[in-house]
Amino acid sequence: MLIDYWPLLGLRLTTPRLELRLPRSDELAALADLARDGVHDPSQMPFSSGWTDLPGTERARSVVQHHWLRLGNWKPDDWSLNLAVFLGGRPVGIQAMAARRFTPAREVNTASWLGLSHQSQGIGTEMRAAVLHLAFAGLGAEEATTGAFADNAPSLAVSRKLGYVPDGIERRVVRGEVVIMQRLRLPRDLWRPALAKDTEIIGLLPCLQLFGLATDDDTGPAA
Repeated sequence: MLIDYWPLLGLRLTTPRLELRLPRSDELAALADLARDGVHDPSQMPFSSGWTDLPGTERARSVVQHHWLRLGNWKPDDWSLNLAVFLGGRPVGIQAMAARRFTPAREVNTASWLGLSHQSQGIGTEMRAAVLHLAFAGLGAEEATTGAFADNAPSLAVSRKLGYVPDGIERRVVRGEVVIMQRLRLPRDLWRPALAKDTEIIGLLPCLQLFGLATDDDTGPAA
C-alpha cells in the first residue's frame, strides 16, 4: 500500500473542532477552490510572495502545484508539511510547518492560510496550537518561528496568544513597496501546551524517519 512507503498519509492531528492531515485529491481541489475565491481582502497583501495577486484560476493551480512540489522535494533534513485543515469534514485552509536540518537544530517554522468565510472564528489559533503540539510534544522541537507583516493584526494576535515573542524585523518589498515583516519566536519554555490539551497526534511513529528522527529501534520522542 502507498502508506507503507509514504507514512505521512496516516499522520493526523485532531482538536476539539479540527482535523489536520494531508489532503486527498478531491480535498486538494476543494482547497484550490478556496484559494481561487480569495483568502484575504484584495486591498491588502499578507504574503511576501504575492501569490494571491494571481488570477483566480492560476492561484488555485498554484495551491495544487505547491502541495505536490513540497511532497516531491521532501528530505529528512529539508521538509515542509502542508496539512489541510478540516472543519466538520470540509477543508477550510492550510497549516504548514517546515524545517531544515531539524535533527540538530530542533527548530520549525510555521505558516498558514484560511478561506475568507472561515476567518475570525478562532480556527487560526486552534490549528496553529495543534501543529505546535506536533512540533514540541511529538517531534521534540526546541524553537518555533513565524512572521507577519506589521499591519497583519489578526496573525500577530494569534502569535501573542500562543506565547511568541518578537525576534526582530525584516524589510520586504511587496507590490513595489517596502513593508516591515515582524519575526516571532516561540522557545520551548514559553510554549503553552494547555492551549492544545485536547489535541491528539495519530500515526506519528511510522513517520519519524521522514523527519530525520528514527532510531535503531524505531522509537522517538513521540509517546
